Amino acid sequence: MSTVITGASGHLGRLVVDQLLAAGTPPEQVVATGRDTGKLAGLARIGVTVRRADFADPGSLDEAFAGADTMLLVSTTTVGERFDHARNAIDAARRAGVSRIVYTSILNASTARMTLADEHRRTEEYLRAGGSGFVILRNGWYLENYTDQLPMITQYHALLGSAHDGRVSAAARRDLAAAAAAVLTQDGHLGATYELGGAPFTLAELAATFSEVLGTHIDYRDMPVADYTTTLTGAGLPPEMAAAVADADAGLARGELFTDRDDLVKLIGRPATTAHEAIRNATGTEESRTEESR
Repeated sequence: MSTVITGASGHLGRLVVDQLLAAGTPPEQVVATGRDTGKLAGLARIGVTVRRADFADPGSLDEAFAGADTMLLVSTTTVGERFDHARNAIDAARRAGVSRIVYTSILNASTARMTLADEHRRTEEYLRAGGSGFVILRNGWYLENYTDQLPMITQYHALLGSAHDGRVSAAARRDLAAAAAAVLTQDGHLGATYELGGAPFTLAELAATFSEVLGTHIDYRDMPVADYTTTLTGAGLPPEMAAAVADADAGLARGELFTDRDDLVKLIGRPATTAHEAIRNATGTEESRTEESR
């Protein structure tokens, strides 16, 4: 039997495939799926099964999931379509006889009021009601959501947001991928819902960490949600995504992206990547390269 990874052409899905292979899962037992299989050609060359899967095309999912025992359902990024896409994938997995569906949700999905949480909450409810074996991974905000802003942060010497003094339990994608690989390959997780986050920080604290690593002062500029949305749109984000990101910062201010649970550390069996480490890695500092070579 095989393990299907959806969204394997994306950042998180590809990292999960890499983690499974590194842990000794035979390539032929891994099925990497995506809308564009050309992006998965490298995996095909090393023996991973590659199949097309488009959540908006249910017919493609039956073939993609055929013969699978376990599936990682990585949520899609299209705001307003996530639930319909996830429902199509869950239905297809059930038709294929998949016995364990692992879903990547968001922190505090059952109580969070941010826009992004709504479709995750509905998907969790649909998954629980269907009778299939499941594991829910409520992933925290990615540290990469901040380190990817490095060019703008260094240009303007500022980190922008609408989070006030709320704390965010952000985590590195690689750590979240390691947690997913663990529940895909280990017994004892069925029916569990994990809140996955790293060491929490405020955005003012994060700006101070950027300052320390970069060796120059970085200010945190807190903005009204509407102004932040306009700024993100001006920076090139599609309007609906800009609105969702700014709304997430409002949720962050309310504590909706915070967790004090240590589920992530328990699943990966080591300390989670800190913001300081993530920034060093992203900047490619000498200290970071030295640590990575150890």
